[in-house]
Amino acid sequence: MTPPSAPASARIVRPAGALVIEIEGVTKLYKMGEETIHALRGIQLKIRRNEYLAIMGPSGSGKSTLMNMLGCLDTPTAGRYEFNGKSVAVMTDDELAEIRNREIGFVFQTFNLLPRSDALHNVELPLIYAGFSPSERRTRALKALDNVGLRDRVHHRPNELSGGQRQRVAIARALVNTPSIILADEPTGNLDSRTGEEIMELFEQLYDQGNTIIVVTHEEDIARHARRIVRLRDGLIESDAATAT
Repeated sequence: MTPPSAPASARIVRPAGALVIEIEGVTKLYKMGEETIHALRGIQLKIRRNEYLAIMGPSGSGKSTLMNMLGCLDTPTAGRYEFNGKSVAVMTDDELAEIRNREIGFVFQTFNLLPRSDALHNVELPLIYAGFSPSERRTRALKALDNVGLRDRVHHRPNELSGGQRQRVAIARALVNTPSIILADEPTGNLDSRTGEEIMELFEQLYDQGNTIIVVTHEEDIARHARRIVRLRDGLIESDAATAT
């Protein structure tokens, strides 16, 4: 079993590194019939390497829209978004796809694993799209599965794994390309509380190893694992503050 993480009072806050994400004056408008929805209203946000950040907000706050923006799944109506110093607005579809595959490791609430493929093949998928050789894919995927404690489950299919193990496979897949950030959307939403806590302990270990982690959640106890919490309301950042250390 994964060792328990240190209590909040003893947690280490690692020094942040170079700027990965810079968002300035970002707005996002959606048309719904005759109505215009202002999902984001001039967001300002900077995220550096080796940060552990939680994004919170009630339904309709703009949380999901901001997550899609951060993951290069959507583009702003107005404003500036730079990823590793390059404007997302000038990127081609192919460049955006490469960013999503190589630079952003996605972890979803529903795992999004291929049901007929074993853990090893599921983790190899980003490497297949990136053009790695079969031997390199296998080496990297085995290492990623080992990092999440699943070396003995590499040939198990999703239906042969518990919910927590499936999420660990998804995290290994997110890690396999050594991305700039790990973007986790409600990563414990389909797990019981004990398994969810184990997954958050794994994120703690990944942060300690130097990974940049962004968790989108509506749960306070999940957000408190992060070192910084950004709270949204009505498309605006209501607060942006470090968590207690």
